[in-house]
Amino acid sequence: MKSGRFRRFGGRIGLFVATLVAMAAPALAQGPPTLFPDEDQPTFRADVTLITNDVIVRDGEGQFISDLTKDDFIINEDGVRQEIASLVLIQGGRAFNLQLPAPEPVAEGIILPTARPRSDTAGRVFMLYVDDLHMEADETPRIRDLFKRISRNLVHEGDLFAIVSSGPSSIAIDFTYDRDLLDSAISRIMGNGMTPTDIIRGPQGSRGPSELFYRANVAVSTALDLIRALSGVQHRRKAIVYVSAGYDLNPFEESRFAEANTFGGGRFRLDQYEDVERRIRTNPFMEQSNYAFADLDLSNQLHRLTRAANRANATFYTIDPRGLIAGADMGELEGQLDPSQWWDYVTKTQNSLRTLAEATGGFATVNRNNFDEALRRIDAETSDYYVVGYYSNNSDPTRWRRRLEVDVTRDGLEVWSRSGYELAEPDEPGVPSNPPPPSR
Repeated sequence: MKSGRFRRFGGRIGLFVATLVAMAAPALAQGPPTLFPDEDQPTFRADVTLITNDVIVRDGEGQFISDLTKDDFIINEDGVRQEIASLVLIQGGRAFNLQLPAPEPVAEGIILPTARPRSDTAGRVFMLYVDDLHMEADETPRIRDLFKRISRNLVHEGDLFAIVSSGPSSIAIDFTYDRDLLDSAISRIMGNGMTPTDIIRGPQGSRGPSELFYRANVAVSTALDLIRALSGVQHRRKAIVYVSAGYDLNPFEESRFAEANTFGGGRFRLDQYEDVERRIRTNPFMEQSNYAFADLDLSNQLHRLTRAANRANATFYTIDPRGLIAGADMGELEGQLDPSQWWDYVTKTQNSLRTLAEATGGFATVNRNNFDEALRRIDAETSDYYVVGYYSNNSDPTRWRRRLEVDVTRDGLEVWSRSGYELAEPDEPGVPSNPPPPSR
């Protein structure tokens, strides 16, 4: 009986399926089924990034102009006029007259999540970076005095700030308004940079002093983490006060070569007991073949930092705590270091700080003892400015570097802003590149 019922039930299912197939046959013959009528086709939206740029407008006497509107600004990207989507006025470090961006334009594609902006009313955001891996220990009192001046003359009540070190000072204070935390962190700052003797007598790698190369990577990686943290802050000028003695990945090359050939009875000779002079005569490039890429490595590191900073609309203000440099301490080196090599090292480290600052719209304070003047200038540039935003209408993805021209319709005004930015690379979302220097 069970078997009979099952056969009858199975026959009914088969008849039902056959009926469905017969009913669907005409529709299938006409083509695949349509889930939505033409008028109900869904539109997929792609996320569009708001490009922001800090703009400072002053008159001929250097006074900030604070009554501009969106219609007063002109932005051209690669020569094409852009429509201003947002305008935020920051005056005296506080936000006024907000004209926030309108909804993003609709574009075909896949729906992408939009990053939620950080909710904060602070007009000024400071990231204080202590690169103690590149500041010598005997500079510690001078470095602490510099940060005390920063606390007293730059970071005011109501400013949002964070302070992080790259090395053994072990400072990592997240964004806060509590200035007492800043004062306590200053007491922990300790320089731990390599001296010329350390560099010359230290281990050598295929591209220069291995310890120096490692320290530079740590410093850059730490700075990139800071920039990523800043990227969540919207509609604010984000200043990174970058205190460091700068970078040179291949310093004192001649002295290092001579030291390796004599130290320990010549056991660490870089030429591995081969006839280096003969190879140099036949191929002069061999003289520096081991370190030929040191400058390229340094350039790539600086490029990574400036690219990330410009994508996050952050500005580097670099300060060399060494101040006015008179010369090297030759006592430890027993006259082994040629003065010309020392000055080449100083020049390259200072130029690295200039590159970081100028490529992101800031300025470098190097080879000078008057830090108060520099701090007053940073204070002014971070107190009064506009944040102008737009959605780029340049749809060509191959144009990874975009040239910007920012101006105002009023005559006789001086306009300062970044003059370019770069798109993020596919493997580095949100991380940018090295644009041309700022225009004035």
